[in-house]
Amino acid sequence: MKFRPALVLLLALTATCALAQSAADLGAGTGRKAASWPLTSTPSEAQAAQLSARFLTRFHYDAQPLDDAMSARIYKAYFKLLDGEKVFFTQAEMAKFAPLQTKLDDAIWNQDLSAPFSVFNLYVQRAVERMTYARGLLKQGFDFSADESYTFDREHADWPKDQAELDDLWRKRTMNDWLRLKLAGKPDAEIRKTLDKRYAGYIERVKQLDGEDAFQTFMTAYAETTDPHTDYLGPRAAQNFDIAMKLSLEGIGAVLQARDDYTQIRELVPAGPAIKSGKIQVGDRIVGVGQGDSGPITDVIGWRLDDVVNLIRGKKDTTVRLEVLPGDTGLDGKHEIVTLVRKKVSIEEQAAKKKIVDIKDGDVTRKIGVIELPTFYSDFGARSAGDKDFKSATRDVAKLLGELKTAGVQGVVVDLRNNGGGSLAEANSLTGLFIDKGPVVQVRDSKGQVEEQGDDDAGMAWSGPLAVLVNRGTASASEIFSAAIQDYHRGLIVGEPTFGKGTVQNLVDLDRFSQSDSEQPQLGELKMTIQEFFRINGGSTQLKGVTPDIAFPKNGDDKDFGESTYDNALKWTQIAPADYQPVANLNAYLPQLLQLHGDRVAKSPAWKLMLDELAQYKTMRDKTAISLNLATREVERKQQDAIQSDFRARHKAIDGSDATLGDEQSTLDDGLNANERSLKSELKQEKEAKKAKDVQLNETAHILFDAIGMIKADPKLASEVLPYGGKFASTAAVTPKADSTAVRPAQP
Repeated sequence: MKFRPALVLLLALTATCALAQSAADLGAGTGRKAASWPLTSTPSEAQAAQLSARFLTRFHYDAQPLDDAMSARIYKAYFKLLDGEKVFFTQAEMAKFAPLQTKLDDAIWNQDLSAPFSVFNLYVQRAVERMTYARGLLKQGFDFSADESYTFDREHADWPKDQAELDDLWRKRTMNDWLRLKLAGKPDAEIRKTLDKRYAGYIERVKQLDGEDAFQTFMTAYAETTDPHTDYLGPRAAQNFDIAMKLSLEGIGAVLQARDDYTQIRELVPAGPAIKSGKIQVGDRIVGVGQGDSGPITDVIGWRLDDVVNLIRGKKDTTVRLEVLPGDTGLDGKHEIVTLVRKKVSIEEQAAKKKIVDIKDGDVTRKIGVIELPTFYSDFGARSAGDKDFKSATRDVAKLLGELKTAGVQGVVVDLRNNGGGSLAEANSLTGLFIDKGPVVQVRDSKGQVEEQGDDDAGMAWSGPLAVLVNRGTASASEIFSAAIQDYHRGLIVGEPTFGKGTVQNLVDLDRFSQSDSEQPQLGELKMTIQEFFRINGGSTQLKGVTPDIAFPKNGDDKDFGESTYDNALKWTQIAPADYQPVANLNAYLPQLLQLHGDRVAKSPAWKLMLDELAQYKTMRDKTAISLNLATREVERKQQDAIQSDFRARHKAIDGSDATLGDEQSTLDDGLNANERSLKSELKQEKEAKKAKDVQLNETAHILFDAIGMIKADPKLASEVLPYGGKFASTAAVTPKADSTAVRPAQP
């Protein structure tokens, strides 16, 4: 239904009075100005919702009307975001919500968001009530001798039918939290203290939710209902998305995290103002923030993390003052004031990196270069402004290839595991580093018009043996690159089948269409699907992804992760192939490489250990319920301890490491949440995990080792499997190629 007054939520009879009575209890917590309860939408948010609907119903690749049918889907998605585990609302409450199924379209068209905001307000109230109930249970303790179980995976469960069933569910949830700590050896008094602090912290975080959170959640439900990759980005989310794409921001160069009521320094960015000052250390707590040389210090204890971040970020060359409680002192330690000048800071953690793996087989050792690329990034703003040093994945990879060639590598692995995509233009230009010239991808718009995009610049940055390592997390732009490399027979695709995202998104800045004169972003951005991309062979990566030439074992996540798991994913289609010719024929030695790979891993203790760990992971992941009987859980824990002890012993025998996670106890459940462990132990664990042998990467490098050996031994084979018959072998120049297709909106 459209253009009718939005429904006054039926919750008015049951919840509004309760909300008014408890409004004082829903303040934001210590040190932070309370949100105005109940939360209500702003005119700007209502305008942003309607503008988004206009774009989505007219310009989306698969435009669908915002009507009663869409409203029902939004309703389902909204409650999944709010209460996906079905632990806050009851069936009785859901029955009262039911009329909203055909009213959310009216709410958007009429710019009256009172209904979805009322739902969000009640969600916050119920979350606080549930955690308060759990805290009350801690006073009496629990009996773990009964034969009870707790179903923790409630994705397909029904909502509790009434308050009594909801209370029983939370009793079991709280029992399980207690039992996990008890099995880890914690005494009752410490368990009670830990859980009370955990639940109280959860309540405080829930109270800090504001109107922008409510609006973001509702608009996410609408946007993702149109297709899995269309998103609404509120002003906060839009800013973070922009930072992720350009890998830089203007600030102090510190990674922050929330821990208890404090904002703590988790990591210092190399060459950033914080580390250069010598006055900020990992573990320090920021308790206050002041602007300029003399602005007042704002107490930020108890604030939500993104609010603290917004205070610290600012324009380049401006001053910010931090009131810091050093990490090596107690909470009563002396505070220090640190003055920093904000600068442009590069986020190198997500930038392309290189390393060299030495593979030895018999008396032969070969250097294999590895380029790890976490995302296809590009600073579109800097590029448009003419900055010659703009950040670009292609430019960085080209530079790294030159360094690897200088180091004498004989093959290159491009590691795209868990690379979720990014810039379409970067995927296109990066492919151009490995081929002479030709089409890379075909893009079809909503009108059915197909455009070829490709590499028009002659020359190659790397002409030697190439492998691309992929997994289920390899998506979108990564799949464009992998598919082109595979279709050209330019390199071997190794690993797991990829994600299967074959669509392109466009960023629409809604403030451009606002009637407001404000210079501050108010309406956010719409990341909208506008195109579908196709391989140059005519097939789509949509749903199917890219199938590796040499397959590694799946980890089982494909049941829950990937395009095929979305109910509203676009169907697989194909179009006519582009005009291209493979640059080699890798089938000439693929059967031999597969045979050598199979023979090697069959005898590899490291590969067998990986398979056993994967099998154990799948067993644990497939569990949906757990016993609440102490004796039963103790037996299970002893079994897990034996399994993990065996894994640790095998790791030590293979590569000298104690365990993949380092700490002797870290492979068993300690009952704690991530932010309840000490930062020092957390960072140590991560450091140890990075030292663990990367079995899949090592095997991919070994496959290239085999390929190089076969090429060296057989000139005729070399002419078949090397690109363009090997004519670029001695003339390849490493130079970043021009990219005339780079436009910020294209984000596959």
